[in-house]
Amino acid sequence: MMERRMDTALLVLLMGHLAAALEVPLDPKVLEELPQPPTITHQSPKDYIIDPRENIVIHCDAKGKPHPSFSWTRNGTHFDIDEDANVVMRPHSGTLVVDISREKADHYEGVYQCTARNKHGTAVSHNIVIRQSRSPLWSKERIKPIVVQEGVSLVLPCRPPAGLPPPIIFWMDNNFQRLPQSSRVSQSLNGDLYFSNVLREDSRNDYICYARFPHTQTIQQKQPITVKVLNLEAINDTMAAFYNDTDLFSEDPVDERKPTFLIPSGSSSSQTVLRGQVLELECIAEGLPTPEIYWTKVSGDLPAQRWSFLYYKKNLRIVNASASDAGDYRCGAKNKLGSVHHTIHVSVKASPYWISGAPRNLVLAPGENGVLTCRASGTPKPSITWLMNGIPIENSPKDLSRKVEDDTIIFTDIQMGSSAVYQCNVSNGHGYLMANAFVNVLSEPPRVLTPADKVYQVIKNHRARIDCAFFGSPIPKITWFKDSRSSTLDGDPYIQHDNGTLEIHTAQARNSGKYTCAARNMLGIFENHVYLEVKEPTRILKQPEYKVVQRGRSVVFECKVKHDPTLVPTMTWLKDDGELPDDERLIVDSDSLTITDVTESDGGVYTCVMNTTLDHDSASAELTVVEATPTPAVVYERPDPPTDLELTDQKKRSVQLTWTPGDEHNSPIQKFLIQYDDSLHHRGHWHNLTEVPGTRTTAHLKLSPYVHHTFRVLALNAMGFSRPSFPSRMFKTEPAAPDENPKDVEGFGTEHDNLVISWKPLTGLQSNGPGLRYRVMWRQKAVESDWSTVTVSNNSRFVVSGTPTFVPYELKVQAVNDHGVGPEPDIAHGYSGEDLPVAAPENVQLVVLNSTLAEVHWDPVPHKLIRGHLKGYKVYYWKERSLHKHNPFHMEKLILMFSGNHSHGMVPGLHPFSLYSFNVRVYNGKGEGPVSPTQQFETPEGVPGAPTSLIVTNSNLDTLTLEWSPPHDRKGRITGYTLKYQPVNNSNELGPVEELALLANETSVTLPNLKYSTRYKFYLNAKTVKGEGPVISQEAVTIVDEGKKSVASRQVDIATQGWFIGLMCAIALLILILLIICFIQRNKGGKYPVKEKEDAHTDPEFQPMKEDDCTFGEYSDNEDHKPLKGSRTPSNGTVKRDDSDDSLVDYGEGGDGQFNEDGSFIGQYSGKSGSRDTAVGHESSEAPSPINAMNSLNSFV
Repeated sequence: MMERRMDTALLVLLMGHLAAALEVPLDPKVLEELPQPPTITHQSPKDYIIDPRENIVIHCDAKGKPHPSFSWTRNGTHFDIDEDANVVMRPHSGTLVVDISREKADHYEGVYQCTARNKHGTAVSHNIVIRQSRSPLWSKERIKPIVVQEGVSLVLPCRPPAGLPPPIIFWMDNNFQRLPQSSRVSQSLNGDLYFSNVLREDSRNDYICYARFPHTQTIQQKQPITVKVLNLEAINDTMAAFYNDTDLFSEDPVDERKPTFLIPSGSSSSQTVLRGQVLELECIAEGLPTPEIYWTKVSGDLPAQRWSFLYYKKNLRIVNASASDAGDYRCGAKNKLGSVHHTIHVSVKASPYWISGAPRNLVLAPGENGVLTCRASGTPKPSITWLMNGIPIENSPKDLSRKVEDDTIIFTDIQMGSSAVYQCNVSNGHGYLMANAFVNVLSEPPRVLTPADKVYQVIKNHRARIDCAFFGSPIPKITWFKDSRSSTLDGDPYIQHDNGTLEIHTAQARNSGKYTCAARNMLGIFENHVYLEVKEPTRILKQPEYKVVQRGRSVVFECKVKHDPTLVPTMTWLKDDGELPDDERLIVDSDSLTITDVTESDGGVYTCVMNTTLDHDSASAELTVVEATPTPAVVYERPDPPTDLELTDQKKRSVQLTWTPGDEHNSPIQKFLIQYDDSLHHRGHWHNLTEVPGTRTTAHLKLSPYVHHTFRVLALNAMGFSRPSFPSRMFKTEPAAPDENPKDVEGFGTEHDNLVISWKPLTGLQSNGPGLRYRVMWRQKAVESDWSTVTVSNNSRFVVSGTPTFVPYELKVQAVNDHGVGPEPDIAHGYSGEDLPVAAPENVQLVVLNSTLAEVHWDPVPHKLIRGHLKGYKVYYWKERSLHKHNPFHMEKLILMFSGNHSHGMVPGLHPFSLYSFNVRVYNGKGEGPVSPTQQFETPEGVPGAPTSLIVTNSNLDTLTLEWSPPHDRKGRITGYTLKYQPVNNSNELGPVEELALLANETSVTLPNLKYSTRYKFYLNAKTVKGEGPVISQEAVTIVDEGKKSVASRQVDIATQGWFIGLMCAIALLILILLIICFIQRNKGGKYPVKEKEDAHTDPEFQPMKEDDCTFGEYSDNEDHKPLKGSRTPSNGTVKRDDSDDSLVDYGEGGDGQFNEDGSFIGQYSGKSGSRDTAVGHESSEAPSPINAMNSLNSFV
């Protein structure tokens, strides 16, 4: 058994490509000649709710060759249409039209199924369940007033009558205004109105629950409910009169309390939702203060972009439910007194759904193999049943070429006469899927459908595609030749697609010529010739330039263009991205635009656009207009307002207005502006009606019906408008039918099964009379059906429910009022709601261009499978891992979006030497479609990154050891390292470069024979097969001898000890204190012991510092040698007046002080003079040490 299944799977794989490749073309000439089994093209929905006021139309259309005949079953038995005078089948169709004028609609309720057959097979529709829509009346009931104490919770029940489909519930008052809702008051999913706690302002007598039945557009109303909310005293006073003054509510007033749930009850509950439907979870709590509701998912996070809160977070809504939404959801309610929780366990079931789409038709040649696949899933797992021509396949005639394996039918060595229509029925407890797929056995020689000698034109350096649409059975093989047919065109720069199209990615002049497409199969060969012409691009050689022109002058914009001589060019000039003004001052020539007598209004941006039939080019320049010479301002006064307004020649829609002009004030009147006020629709607002020249004093005014007009006139001269005249008397026009219909009629869907018709409503002035309303009409485009009509008022949109997904509609909206209807409206077009695409892109291929860039190609998804407006395609790709074992894994997922009907795109920013996975999916306005099969590709190696580190160890007299770490980002296999180094002298000049090639597995190297006491600079980089990467550099110094090395080492060791740093700080602080004491003593006139010593000795050796030799003597208080306050005398004998007192650096940079090998200090703190210099050895090449600085300070003291 296992071996037989493996053989079957292998056969499916071998035949899968062949079976899916042959498509019947839509060319009518081909279709007329080819036999074809029936295919259902249109059928009514499975659950078909009908309007009892309209005739019943049950759709069933099919195609086939010969054209199929139709029959019906009703409730599982044959439905004889001829015996029912109320039922008619449309010609050339299986669609039934039931006249309900003589029979009630509910008489035709039942389960219908359509059958379409011809001599090649039989196709059947799914079961169509006909049910009559119902909108029953509310049962009569007397609702007693509800009296409640302030602060308690309250539930107002709605309990609408059961309708088909279920009604939409909302609460309103007597004035048809929606009742305000909040976190305290909200409507539940079943329509009841919940109060977490009631307030005095909740008292009212018009709580009314409405039920709107969407199919019949009727609204039913429940009896109003009266609610009286009283405080404790008011309740006792009210009820005492009925109960002998007994205090019924002797308890304390309602206290604040922690929340408790009104719905759902208990601590946990469960809920089941079907895949793809909307999951709605509800929690409503009572409490005082009003509780706050919050939600969490116990077993994970809420699904991104699919969840939302409604009714002030009391309702959690998740659209398009999936298996990942199953789990426990916790709702909580809290206020300042506490909280309460409820857990809802959600189970997600699924009615059957296609995994890889419904079975596809097969067109096979005799002797070929093929496969029909019916892959579907669901929860619970659905069962799959096969039928042939509407009969269970086990009861059908035997066919040796056919083998049924679960969800697959395998055809081997099929022969003529095996054509049939197969039905796949997939069902579980939540629903079913029914699909027809025919097997058509044809034997047809090849033919090319592309017109012969067709000429293709393309611009140089653009993509060129030459078509070769073909058909044949078996599937023909396509071969392309050019000119002399010396060789086939199957390599660079040519790309041959599966549909026969030949593509040249970047067309050049040499690609022009005659191309031959040859289609060949076992029954013959067919050739077709087409031509490709590669044209030169259109380019603007001399662009218009920015111009600054004085008013009254002329200006010329030049625009010289080069184009292909065989293309006809068209030059167009634009101003500010719009058409040029119609002005004779603007003169357009073949390559220029001239503007004479320039005015301020001519300023702006001018664009020349050169168009050909294949391409275009454009360029822009700005014109700035300035005054020629400044002119002195002349002051004029505005005119006086007109007077004596009179109305004459009064008609239904017109009147004549006359007036007397006011004083012009030395500036001629240019025009009169006539305004009107409509006291009926918009009192107090003046609107412009018309203008007349300043030489006229009469105007014939055309008016709108149903307006109460009052007129006034304003005069305009060079200084501005006058004040308005006094208003005329009122003139009323009579109502009339509308003269126009609403504008901007649009059709779109908000759900996959609805159509929203919207329009721009007419204004009160446009209504022409009272009772304005709109007659909304719609019907499916390209389908023979009557207009559906509904009349609405006080609205600018109407929702049609139960529409097929994304089908075109014709729309009309006509204005109607109490005096008649408007003109015949124009037909607008729209689409019903979108749904997610049902197919993934096919033939997905990826070409790696380099280590960081790839190009992905796919076949566009057919429009009918997109089920919406195509937005584009998304390429998901992510790095699985690096191909180098040392680099970590990466799982970051990236998305590339290609808007529009693309069939390819570039994937940039890839990591070299890595394994990537990717897939492609189409998306529309509703969302993304199924994902294509995930594929993988590898990127080639790239140039590696720099080594991670480079350090110098074991520095000796003439050797250095370098150690490094490999690059973090290897981008391939490391093949070796290159080490370069060169000496650097004291003036930073670089010496000759030495280069050393190192193996890939080396991470250290010792360099011998280096110069001692020399600084070296090292450069290290890694290599792959793609080349060398960036370098990392380092510097190091060889040392003089072991003695120097010991001293330097000891200095560094001591200087970095914590105790030594603390000792130095203490010494510095002590010196500072001693200096302060010395200054204080000197200011008091006292003497230092040193001063007394100076007085006792007159030997010249004991003299203070001298300026000529910079030696340092004993202290002296001579004014000429006194140091400044806050200054020190540095080792070079100069006084740095601006340096800080406590700087150790000033006393430590003398290079003469050194340590002997035993650590004793040699040298003195003084300038380089006398015998002191002879005791000093070579200067240290190291930076000054803090030890030297402190010893210098000790010498100073």
